[in-house]
Amino acid sequence: MKPTLLLCLLLVLSPAFAQQVPQQYIDEALANNRVLKDKNIALNKSLLALKEAKSLFLPSSAFEAQYTLAKGGRAIEIPVGDLMNPVYATLNQLTGSNNFKPISNVSEQLNPDNFYDLRIKTTMPIINPALQVNRNIQQQQVSLQTNEVDLYKRELVKEIKMAYFNYLAAGKAILIYDNALSLVNQNLRSNESLLKNGKGLPAYVTRAEAEVKQVENQLLTARNEERNAKAYFNFLLNKPLTDTIISQAPELKEAILPFTGPETADVSKREELKGLSIAKTINAQVLKLNQAYRTPRLNAFLDLAAQGFDFTVNNKSFFYLGGVQLQIPLFQGKRNLYKIQQTQLDNQSLLLNTDQVKEQLQLAAFVSRNNVTTAFGNYQSALKQEEAAVKYFSLIDKGFKEGINPYIELLDARTQLTNARLLVNINETKIWLALTDYERQTASYTLQ
Repeated sequence: MKPTLLLCLLLVLSPAFAQQVPQQYIDEALANNRVLKDKNIALNKSLLALKEAKSLFLPSSAFEAQYTLAKGGRAIEIPVGDLMNPVYATLNQLTGSNNFKPISNVSEQLNPDNFYDLRIKTTMPIINPALQVNRNIQQQQVSLQTNEVDLYKRELVKEIKMAYFNYLAAGKAILIYDNALSLVNQNLRSNESLLKNGKGLPAYVTRAEAEVKQVENQLLTARNEERNAKAYFNFLLNKPLTDTIISQAPELKEAILPFTGPETADVSKREELKGLSIAKTINAQVLKLNQAYRTPRLNAFLDLAAQGFDFTVNNKSFFYLGGVQLQIPLFQGKRNLYKIQQTQLDNQSLLLNTDQVKEQLQLAAFVSRNNVTTAFGNYQSALKQEEAAVKYFSLIDKGFKEGINPYIELLDARTQLTNARLLVNINETKIWLALTDYERQTASYTLQ
């Protein structure tokens, strides 16, 4: 095949190839596959984590209540009697009365007894770089999880298409063996008729019977392979293993088969590269956080409260308390410096890994492209072999009936014909499998 032919197939076949598998099966798989459901759960968790990160910027309030009973412990001695009793005695002498009674010293417990404290505490961050970075990281985590879902979707689509083509190939193999069985049964009847009329040989009949049994066994194997292919296909769709599958056999038309593509395939859409790009973004955010370790943290707070003894409530019980809290890191034993250096090394590793992964993906796409070309070439060769086998079998069959060719040549011609048809089926399937792989390697399938 000429190199210029490969570009036509890639350009023309891409939209055509997407139509070869019933879309309903791909839709069912994307909706019902258990692994994909689990990955969507993980994505929803990431979305909730992002909402949680955003909520950290909002004020937070809490109601607190405290009631205390206390006996004993330290106390404050207030010498009220010692201070005031001499004054009262003087006043009683001056007034000639006993109106000013002596009083005792006072002892007040430090631990409040029968005391309640009710308050609504509200705090709000004003300056906190960690919250901003955490939100950005959570946003990237959502993107990373979304990318993981897309990565699995793309792999699932590939597996579905390959399973579908293998199922169709198994069905075609059954038809080929059915046709072969019809031929060997016809040969058996012919040899039995010749033997009955004294023109045949018993050995020919025996050999024909053996051929029938051989083809029957091959047909049995082909039917089992079809059942297995059906079971695997339904497994991917999370359906009963024996469910009926629509056999919509694709056709390889000359208009779309001259296949070509660029020497270097475009792998920029691969989710693997997107994931590494997101990882680099996350790493950059972590580096930003570590570099901002000296940035002050500023929080505001407000308490709306009520206090009192013996559950007494009056206008003196209520109060508010508000303010700001400033925290400035001074010394942390170079911990953040070491974190910065680690993050920088992680970034270097990500860059090297990205280059390596990109080269690996380009190699895989290059090999896949060549596999398509090879598969098409082998298919064209198989078609020619089948055409020759049909002609050869027709000639030998005619010669055998006329007594020109021996029966062994007829058997050989029949075997060649069956094998040639199987080879066409195999190589046609290899084309679809190779195209499916190329579609996967270049991420050219449009995900729903």
